[in-house]
Amino acid sequence: MWLADKWNDYEVIDCSNGEKLERWGNYLLVRPDPQVIWDTVKTHKGWKHMNGHYHRSSKGGGEWEFFHLPEQWSIGYNGLTFNLKPFSFKHTGLFPEQAANWDWFGDKIKQAGRPIKVLNLFAYTGGATLAAAKAGASVTHVDASKGMVAWAKENAASSGLADAPVRWIVDDCVKFVEREIRRGNHYDAVIMDPPSYGRGPKGEIWKIEDAIHPLVKLCVQLLSDKPLFFLINSYTTGLAPSVLSYMLGVEVIPRFGGTVNAQEVGLPVTQSGLVLPCGASGRWEA
Repeated sequence: MWLADKWNDYEVIDCSNGEKLERWGNYLLVRPDPQVIWDTVKTHKGWKHMNGHYHRSSKGGGEWEFFHLPEQWSIGYNGLTFNLKPFSFKHTGLFPEQAANWDWFGDKIKQAGRPIKVLNLFAYTGGATLAAAKAGASVTHVDASKGMVAWAKENAASSGLADAPVRWIVDDCVKFVEREIRRGNHYDAVIMDPPSYGRGPKGEIWKIEDAIHPLVKLCVQLLSDKPLFFLINSYTTGLAPSVLSYMLGVEVIPRFGGTVNAQEVGLPVTQSGLVLPCGASGRWEA
């Protein structure tokens, strides 16, 4: 398992009975987590004195309840600054477990010894974009949500990367990739963080089990002659790491060689000393 264990501004304090207690900077949040099927005793005082609590509804969705929580605040990681705003469906604007991948590909970009062009698909609020840019890459950041791309730009400015070589694109990821193939553009690295289910800006429907492999095949056509890495992340329960490694194995390795590794991604839990699983990542590297 790849652990995001180098955070100072974030921690999973405890998790029990379908929920996790987290510290985001100076604030405590309680949010639902489908992986937490165990029911252990909640001894930490934060369970009763949180700043925000997302309550799931039996009808689906849910709502936030706030206690002395600002509308927006920020946390830092390795020189990057992320602005946080709790919003619909339990989210805060950051997936902290992805720091395990930021560290991995940041080192690869720094050690490449050449300019690296990165394509970041389903790029959300820009965690991977900023980590790649800080490491010295030029990045094309693509997300279907105009609001998310604006938020990512805010994070870039807060991180001192407002002038970094980043192209900010609001578009359906599949359609953008198809257009880039027609344009003859190429990238040295691809990062994709697809949702389980989603809609593009014009109502295009995305279901990961139907759409992920065709998109990987398209993205392989965008790789340069000397690609550096290809990273796929999945939060879909039931999509095993070996599924990600199989797709990379059949699509990337026959053309470029290299190696594939896939693991669960996790966050350490302070109270128990154990690890909370947070999905999976598949990594191809030259």
